[in-house]
Amino acid sequence: MIKFTSAQPIAVNVNNVDVALSQIRNDLMSGWLTLPDLDRTAELESIKSAASRIQSDSKFLVCIGIGGSYLGHRALIEALAPHFPTKVLFAGNSLSPRSLQRIFDKIGDADFSVNIISKSGTTLEPALAFRFFKEKLQKKYGREGAAQRIYATADANRGALHGESVQEGYTRFVIPDNIGGRYSALTAVGLLPLAVAGVNIDDLLAGAREEKASYSAESNFAHVAPIQYASARADLLSQHYDVEVLASFYPELQLFSEWWKQLFGESEGKNNQGIFPASVTYTTDLHSLGQYLQEGRRNIFETFLEIEQPSTYDLAVPSLPGADVDGLQYLENRKLSEINKIAEQATVVAHRVGEIPVFELTIPDLSARSLGALIYFFEYACALSAKLSGVNPFDQPGVELYKSNMLRLLGSPKAS
Repeated sequence: MIKFTSAQPIAVNVNNVDVALSQIRNDLMSGWLTLPDLDRTAELESIKSAASRIQSDSKFLVCIGIGGSYLGHRALIEALAPHFPTKVLFAGNSLSPRSLQRIFDKIGDADFSVNIISKSGTTLEPALAFRFFKEKLQKKYGREGAAQRIYATADANRGALHGESVQEGYTRFVIPDNIGGRYSALTAVGLLPLAVAGVNIDDLLAGAREEKASYSAESNFAHVAPIQYASARADLLSQHYDVEVLASFYPELQLFSEWWKQLFGESEGKNNQGIFPASVTYTTDLHSLGQYLQEGRRNIFETFLEIEQPSTYDLAVPSLPGADVDGLQYLENRKLSEINKIAEQATVVAHRVGEIPVFELTIPDLSARSLGALIYFFEYACALSAKLSGVNPFDQPGVELYKSNMLRLLGSPKAS
């Protein structure tokens, strides 16, 4: 269960929240809301079976997708760092030829498979990358052999990728119609790459299910953690705090922050309003952005992502013979995790003294279960935040504008 704390009093407007939650429940794109409670036995068995096949015949799995079609599972793999022989690589999230070539070089002559993730199959970045990897697969294994190594996660009934998958006989997984990309980390979009990487997807889903259940179990509506968080954000925005910094003292959560930025940025940034999502990784960024955070403009608030038990693995500061030449004898035999935690506490205090509004979100540990809970927490809070500010959390009209301009400049027959 995610804990939310704030030094500032939190005023929850129960009527506004109730209306916003009702709107979310009735939205056609709110399938993620009840996803943890669904019986997905058959789907999960199919995912695990495909993952086992990939693990047995491939040294690499290339996941091709952009935005919500890759950020969630990439963040979780990075955070959990599972050790498994099959390495998951990521392509189709840029148009950089050098980036693509580096993946080709890494694969070399090794066996590999591809997971193409796209609801339509026509988004330019992943579609182009897929064409390159499809060519590589067909040259290495032949057309039929290549088809056996392509796993398509797409719309159930329509779209270019769906049609190609049926025609070529790819193994298929479904992106639900009622779940958008940035809310899809707990669907097959994320679960197949995670399972291949060795992440326990049952634990991941259990964490989301337990987090959801805790909201219903809370007798006081205003004490539900994501409702408190969303309400506190709305209150600060009304006071002209329009930048939120997600801060963590754990570098392994850096990509999780990227997922969070997409979730909130694409959900809230509309109609010339919204809170701008940014992130820092401490202590590294205390030596770069730390000065600005401490004494810069006061339009920023900070949400610290904390872990009660960061790791079962730890290091103690070694004792060295002789004089105290580096001045660190006072730290000898102390755990590095303890020092990191004290640095975190010191920073929270310093930023509060510097009059930065500070929130703290705490998860029990760095596990699939805890991160599954955290994903659900942020999805719930984000949708609610957007609804409270009067925008649709499930569309992205601004993104479509760049796409149409790009297609027009490239001379696409589909350009509008």
